[in-house]
Amino acid sequence: MSIRIAIVGYGKIAKDRHVPSIAADPRFELAAVVSPRAPADEGVPVFPDTAAMLSAMAGKLDAVAVCTPPTVRLEVAAAAFDAGLAVLLEKPPAATLGEIEEIERLGRAAERTLFTAWHSQHAPGVAGARAALAGKTIRSLDIFWHEDVRKWHPGQEWIWAPGGFGVFDPGINALSIATRILPERLFLREAALAFPANRQTPIAARIGFAGGFEADLDWRYSDGERWTIRAEAEDGTAVELLYGGAQLNLDGAAQEVGSIGEYPALYARFAELIEAGESEVDREPLRLVADAFLAGRRETVEPFDW
Repeated sequence: MSIRIAIVGYGKIAKDRHVPSIAADPRFELAAVVSPRAPADEGVPVFPDTAAMLSAMAGKLDAVAVCTPPTVRLEVAAAAFDAGLAVLLEKPPAATLGEIEEIERLGRAAERTLFTAWHSQHAPGVAGARAALAGKTIRSLDIFWHEDVRKWHPGQEWIWAPGGFGVFDPGINALSIATRILPERLFLREAALAFPANRQTPIAARIGFAGGFEADLDWRYSDGERWTIRAEAEDGTAVELLYGGAQLNLDGAAQEVGSIGEYPALYARFAELIEAGESEVDREPLRLVADAFLAGRRETVEPFDW
């Protein structure tokens, strides 16, 4: 029997990533969409809000994928758990650490699966990088996460509002990979956050971690994308993840990696968790972002306009 799933929040990522992954996995069936502004074209019922969907689809759903901006995730997840549904949260899973803790508590109380879906952790090269670094002492870590906000978030004002994360919306993908592949926890020591004069979230960030590890996140990069993570262990093992984790180089040599994409892998894992009646909640990437805002130095840069 297939898992009947609804998508709450029908933006670019939902349309481009979630819908095809659901369609390609025989364990899932897309049953409904919540889209308050634009109509969906997936041949399923479309509802203006979560409450309307849950009322109309009572007994006809098993799970929801929450793809809304992070500030409303707690409300949506709470309603889904009340309806007896499993919940997948797109990254970042919530606007604050307190909210993800509350969502996890609600999931346990409802005895329903909760999955914080850090899609970049499922990039093809990540598992190999994690295995190569397992049990080793890390000597260096350098993260470069550069892209163009106008390309990846065209006209999306919510990313500039409080709770919208700014450059940490993509940057948290890099942090999710780093926390996945390193055999030790990351601890932030300092950060410089570049805020456009007319915006409430940063457009760039430079982060220093304990051990001399560093990350450089920038949304002003218009020459393609630079999604690279390099780590070196004390024994000389060198790991390089390119293209957001799609390619793995080990000691300078390209490695064979799996062919399954990030989002199909997410849904495969979600199906496993639902079948087992288990949850998978990872707060570490969100913790690092929270620490950056707590400990970071604010720098004002030129205004940003679309």
